[in-house]
Amino acid sequence: MNSEQHYRAFYITTGWTLGLLFLGSVVHATGSSLACPDWPTCFGTMFPEMTGGVFWEHLHRLVAGGLVLIFAAATYMAWKPEAGRPAIRRWAVAGIILLLVQSLFGGLTVLMQLPDAVSTTHLALAFLFLALVTGLTVVTSPGWSGGSGAGARLRGLRTLAVFGAVLTFLQSVLGAAVRHMDAGLVCPDVPLCLGQWIPPLQATTVAVHFGHRVTGILLLITLLALAVRGARSLGPSAARTLAMSAGVLVTLQVIVGFLSVYTRLAVLPVSFHTLLAATILGVTVGVAMMTWAPGEGSDEESEPSELRAIRHGELRHGA
Repeated sequence: MNSEQHYRAFYITTGWTLGLLFLGSVVHATGSSLACPDWPTCFGTMFPEMTGGVFWEHLHRLVAGGLVLIFAAATYMAWKPEAGRPAIRRWAVAGIILLLVQSLFGGLTVLMQLPDAVSTTHLALAFLFLALVTGLTVVTSPGWSGGSGAGARLRGLRTLAVFGAVLTFLQSVLGAAVRHMDAGLVCPDVPLCLGQWIPPLQATTVAVHFGHRVTGILLLITLLALAVRGARSLGPSAARTLAMSAGVLVTLQVIVGFLSVYTRLAVLPVSFHTLLAATILGVTVGVAMMTWAPGEGSDEESEPSELRAIRHGELRHGA
């Protein structure tokens, strides 16, 4: 089997996941989350009449099922070619488990009538899977070297990327909480909240919404710094390009977030807000993986064992 086939399959899975996250946001924004009151069937059938909210909700389920099949196929394709890099096998198996658990939470979301905690967890697990499959896409790409031999001078870029990825995930979880707590308009003005820079935080919905905005400011600063660092870096060109694109994406994300409030949570701004968050997570994870290298001196000792195990097989890809 061509050793690049599983890379392409992981790449397609990453794009499919982004599409699914966008579609999930459309489902919620159109009020279609409970259009199918049962699960895994819809009104007792796998082929309901695709009209109104049923169209969006059942389409979301079908695309989610397709994601499981595509990722399972990618894992199968990777199994033999990656025999020398067992860490990739473990990550792929973990991804399948994560997908199944995430699907289960999707079912519980419907059966339990959209409880905030379950619905938020459902989205958080989707973002975790996106990070995982993005990492797999990078490390299985042909000729991947992860910035090998440049660990010390890429440390700053890598640190910003990792911090940006963690912040993006936390920001997205807060955003999911805002969505499912119906807190999107508790601060009906921007950039202020209830006419103040720091609003009264006694109400949980206001506190969560305000926390989402504050985390967004931190993320904006971090990713603009990442973009500047990427422009000045001598690291891999792909990593530099992704780092600079992070600055553009986060700027667009802030604008779309404001538009979501101004349009009173119109479907398109809200849905693209989720898609941009997911894309930013993928970009920051990509930069982090591309620049994670043993380098010189203590970098070799500090590299995580999983990444070291992956790197032991990298020459096969470069051949």
